[in-house]
Amino acid sequence: MSPQGQPIPFAGTARRWDLWWQFTVRAVEARYRGSMLGILWAVLNPLLMLGVYYVVFGLIFSGHFRDPAVENETEFAMTMFLGLTLYMLIADTLGVAPLLIVANANLVKKVVFPLEILPLSQAGGLWLNLAIGLVLALGGAAIFGSGVSLAGLAWLPVILLPLLMLSAGLAWLFAALGVFFRDLAQAMPFVSQVLLYASAVFFPVSRIPAPIWAILKWNPFLQTVVLAREVVLWAMPVDLRRLGYTYAAGLAVLLAGRWVFMRLRPAFADVI
Repeated sequence: MSPQGQPIPFAGTARRWDLWWQFTVRAVEARYRGSMLGILWAVLNPLLMLGVYYVVFGLIFSGHFRDPAVENETEFAMTMFLGLTLYMLIADTLGVAPLLIVANANLVKKVVFPLEILPLSQAGGLWLNLAIGLVLALGGAAIFGSGVSLAGLAWLPVILLPLLMLSAGLAWLFAALGVFFRDLAQAMPFVSQVLLYASAVFFPVSRIPAPIWAILKWNPFLQTVVLAREVVLWAMPVDLRRLGYTYAAGLAVLLAGRWVFMRLRPAFADVI
């Protein structure tokens, strides 16, 4: 409790660290249960996606992020790979969250069970996939690309923290809304595709027309993608103003998502 007698946000979740970890491990196991390759799919999926998008945007459309005189096809692929790795975290969150509470209806009836752990544990499992993807992307950039900036690597956790907050907030938000609006699960593939092309994963932001950029610049995920490749791959200085915006947006989504979840939670049992 705070000095004013109000509950401290996230205090209950922090006290249930062991429970969160157990359900995170369960979420990872459930994701790959029954498959022959198991968690190796966490490696194969991003590599297969990279291959498809590289052929389309790198070879067919001859895409590039910087001047072709200083960026070859391999460097373009590694830069795109980093953006794809970050995108998969948000896309998987949007794909899983709407049906998360519905799929665990047996836990909804247990009043003492902290349901807010479920979206957070699902997010934790996806953070593991993000870590694997980052090892692949940054390793590929170091070996096959133009290298990575050591100073940029030091900044990478700072750049990624708002993305983790964003994914947790979205997981809480859509897990709650998915109980009442079942069509959300059907709409998420389309939403994910829109997000993919609205986040400059395949092209530099300089190609975005000014009227569209006036809207897309407020996309915190886009800013995270741009910051990551500028700082880590291109050794550019950190734009603290844009970084600050991603923190403000990530924290806002985190708090809003949890607030919506906790407000709607008492009605879950009546709907499921």
